[in-house]
Amino acid sequence: MAHILVIAEHDGKLLSPATSRAVRCAQDIGGAIDIAVAGAGVDAIAAAAARIAGVARVRTLDDAANAHPLAAVLAPQLAGIAREYTHVLAPSTTFGKDLLPRLAALLGVPAISDVMAVESPTRFRRPIYAGNAILTVETGDVAPVAATVRTASYAAVEGEQAPAPIEKASVSASAVTHTRYVGLQAQGGDRPDLQSARRVVSGGRALGSQEKFGLVYELADALGAAVGASRAAVDAGYAPNDLQVGQTGKIIAPELYIALGISGAIQHMTGIKDARTIVAINKDADAPIFEVADYGLVADLFEAVPALIDGLKKKA
Repeated sequence: MAHILVIAEHDGKLLSPATSRAVRCAQDIGGAIDIAVAGAGVDAIAAAAARIAGVARVRTLDDAANAHPLAAVLAPQLAGIAREYTHVLAPSTTFGKDLLPRLAALLGVPAISDVMAVESPTRFRRPIYAGNAILTVETGDVAPVAATVRTASYAAVEGEQAPAPIEKASVSASAVTHTRYVGLQAQGGDRPDLQSARRVVSGGRALGSQEKFGLVYELADALGAAVGASRAAVDAGYAPNDLQVGQTGKIIAPELYIALGISGAIQHMTGIKDARTIVAINKDADAPIFEVADYGLVADLFEAVPALIDGLKKKA
């Protein structure tokens, strides 16, 4: 029977919803599911992980050295317990994509990225060519199987359970000295995290400048949404790179996605194909995004969006 370790993602205070989505993938594999929580002072986070339905045990790596999620620091410690499992999963987020390949290298196994479906404990599907083709991967007798989970393909586990046991994991990895934490620069402020937000407002090159891109932030704040951007907007310098949505950016699956001045290039659509509801505002009636949008408005966004913001403020 499979014995699966899911590596939790958190910000030091709250458990990321991406962790629950990875647990949902683990349930498709079948078997006992443990969650590893690494950090400093992680009691509350471990308690939240222990309540996810289907989790058998939570193992903590609680140490001051783990206060910041550095892959170089965490991977050797996780490698010490990962060999006890048949599968090791992490969310396919910036955190997981940084950590899992390094962990797989230490374990001497290949890493599978962006698992979107499980056919069997050794057979998985993942998207390639911007989502235009699906690759089936057979792992054979590799153990443990190391993979990142495409969170856009999985809903979070529903409901809670009585808390699973929480125990401190015993590891003997040497302290890492070649890597140290310097600081964190985040562009999102107090807005929701882009990869786990229920609502996202994105802007494209049609905004015209970094100053006018502020309209995206205004609408996002009115909706309590995260902010995203197309690659064209990022390349033009209107928005920082960490807000990019698409094939070479972040893959997201919000309940509501609002695209402002985004044409809908295939690379961008790859990043939002799993969004529940897509709303597009663009003055070009022939923009490809209207072919996939659930609701489309052909209008000048500099007229339509301020009116929408005013309406939301009055309703509030």
